[in-house]
Amino acid sequence: MSTAQPESAPKRHLPGHIAAALAQAGSPTDSAGQSWEGRDLAGDENPLHKFDKDDGLADEAVMQALADLRAGNGSESGVHQSLANARVFVAVVAQLGEEAMTEHGFASDKEADMALVKIKGPDGRMALPVFTTVERLQAWHNEARPVAVYAPRAALSAVSEECQLLVLDPGGDYTFVLRRPGMWNLAKQIEWTPSYLNQGIAEIVQDATSGYAQLRKVQLAPGRGVGSRDAQGNAVPGGGSGPELNLQFVFAAGTSENDAREIATNIHGLLARKPEFAEAVDSIEISLLSSSS
Repeated sequence: MSTAQPESAPKRHLPGHIAAALAQAGSPTDSAGQSWEGRDLAGDENPLHKFDKDDGLADEAVMQALADLRAGNGSESGVHQSLANARVFVAVVAQLGEEAMTEHGFASDKEADMALVKIKGPDGRMALPVFTTVERLQAWHNEARPVAVYAPRAALSAVSEECQLLVLDPGGDYTFVLRRPGMWNLAKQIEWTPSYLNQGIAEIVQDATSGYAQLRKVQLAPGRGVGSRDAQGNAVPGGGSGPELNLQFVFAAGTSENDAREIATNIHGLLARKPEFAEAVDSIEISLLSSSS
């Protein structure tokens, strides 16, 4: 997923769990300017976060799930499952707010607002970047402070910040995008099945397509935006930002294009009004196909 420059609108009130972690967090380096990366950050005096025996490196289960996906042996839901108990890092920056006035009417030092760093995707949607390691966060934004949180809490922060995507390791060797339905389920700490594999969504579509004599069937398939590529250009069967679901309308031979488009539009409108469908599907594309018989 290509992204624009990081954005971080000032926020007086960070999400509570982020603010609590930040209150205990130190800077990305110690007082001598040395990075915490690769060092033992365990113990009660942990200057970066309170995750016991955490060295700031990547969660092994997440890295394995990502490696399996890239090798063609894993799945998007497998990555989602690995994040359920994983620690990640969010990026927080300080921004200068309004100047505070003293009792004598003079401007005092500007107050610093703390803000989560957000990014804007190519389609204009906002996304919350999260990182598997301190090193990757620092390489992406060297002025941001890493705050360690569990991935479901990061997803909850993304929801509260009105983000539509959770982006794992932007700017890294491989960036995985968790689309809105997966992000919401991660925030709610429930399992997620992508819509193109969701039997419940297939049944909703089937119900919506009944009554059209010219329509033979509607098939569910991954949208073109489900796949992604790593930094070397290798294709990965998941982790893309959308379109997520491809609805393939198969019509009887001889059906005119106008009739096919009208039927597909009617069904699409009906599906969009169903809350279960709207919540489980991030974005769709429609294919009009003709049956051979």
